[in-house]
Amino acid sequence: MKFAVIETGGKQYKVSEGDTITIEKLSDEIKEGDKITFDKVLLVDDGKDTKIGSPYLEGVKISAVFEEAGKGKKIHIIKFKSKSNYSKKIGHRQPFNKVKIEKI
Repeated sequence: MKFAVIETGGKQYKVSEGDTITIEKLSDEIKEGDKITFDKVLLVDDGKDTKIGSPYLEGVKISAVFEEAGKGKKIHIIKFKSKSNYSKKIGHRQPFNKVKIEKI
């Protein structure tokens, strides 16, 4: 089983061909069906040998297709101080992108 570890949006993801992953928002200019290339590859394993970068592998790229942009589930942040009549409620929905890995 061939897999790789990539870095995008300050996070690391283990991917293999055919996977659909949810990553941090990339850009507003990207549309559905656009090709994306990840060049920050940390590790590649093809089942026989493993290549590890320090920190990234040179000349290795992962190609993917942009599928969808959206927002995650809403989280609520509540601030409260007792005996002072202070309370505040804030909501936040984190944007995300779904991409499908085509080729390692």
